[in-house]
Amino acid sequence: MRNPLPLYPVLTTRQLAVGYAAPRKPPTVVVDDITVDLLAGELICLIGPNGAGKSTLMRTLAGMQPPLAGHIALSGDDLTTLQPRELARRLSIVLTERVEVGVLSAYTLVALGRYPYTGWLGDLRPEDEAVVEQAITAVGAADLAGRSVSELSDGERQKIMIARALAQEPAVMLLDEPTAYLDMPRRAELMTMLRRLARESGRAILLSTHDLDLALRNADRIWLLPKGGKLRVGAPEDLVLSGAFEAAFQSEGVAFDAYTGAFRSSVDAAGVVDVVGEGLPALWTQRALEREGFCVHRGEGSAAVRVVIRQVDGAARWEVTVDGTAQNCASLYDLIAAVKKQPAG
Repeated sequence: MRNPLPLYPVLTTRQLAVGYAAPRKPPTVVVDDITVDLLAGELICLIGPNGAGKSTLMRTLAGMQPPLAGHIALSGDDLTTLQPRELARRLSIVLTERVEVGVLSAYTLVALGRYPYTGWLGDLRPEDEAVVEQAITAVGAADLAGRSVSELSDGERQKIMIARALAQEPAVMLLDEPTAYLDMPRRAELMTMLRRLARESGRAILLSTHDLDLALRNADRIWLLPKGGKLRVGAPEDLVLSGAFEAAFQSEGVAFDAYTGAFRSSVDAAGVVDVVGEGLPALWTQRALEREGFCVHRGEGSAAVRVVIRQVDGAARWEVTVDGTAQNCASLYDLIAAVKKQPAG
């Protein structure tokens, strides 16, 4: 049986307001009245539309800019009073921007994460080297340790940057758009790894992301920040069921489908299609038809267009009947062309 999560707060905010202060001008408040907890062992995703204030909130929580009002506590102490070295022992951050590190090896870059614990010369003690090796192993990058950072792919480089943050042994890790430069398989891999690290290390991990689908699938809780609104906090499913998720991302021409957890472009209704079949071919047939604006009814019905999916020599084939005229198709591309020849009733 999996051990229960240690549900104690390591970072808390009370009536926090974030934004920008300027000389001789009133401060610009981006988000206010933020009262939340980051719990040890949880993966939290901060999401919201562009311009909502996600980066401002992340920078404030990281101590990179002062709050306009309210309070931030890190492991029980006021974050704004912590000295830089002590702050770095409790909190680490991975930024979106690529940092040029010259010809450093991946191991050396991770070892830089020990700076809060080493002297001015940065000499590593055996215990420091053990922490560095553990951090590299934790992100699955043991085979990268000896390579130059400049030779790494974006996904490999991001693993090393996360290992560097782990080497600080913080209670809280903040990551700003960690999947920004990665392809979809690497994004999914990275999100899964972060969820595992939160569980295994007992650290609180907060990341901002535009990967809404991955956030819905992986986050223990979501911090949802609508533009011009109040921060909403809850399990992904709770925010979907309450309508908060759809409201935060509502825009003309795009709608959130609460049944699939995906965004769809609004298109004019093209008609109804009966789809008879099961398994993956039926699922992707439905998606292809819905993309073209058709309402799909699964099973036998009375629609003027019917699609029957069969397996022929181990491959999917589609029989399309439009107003009584049947046509066989070997691909979904051909299927869509056949269905669009005349409107479905």
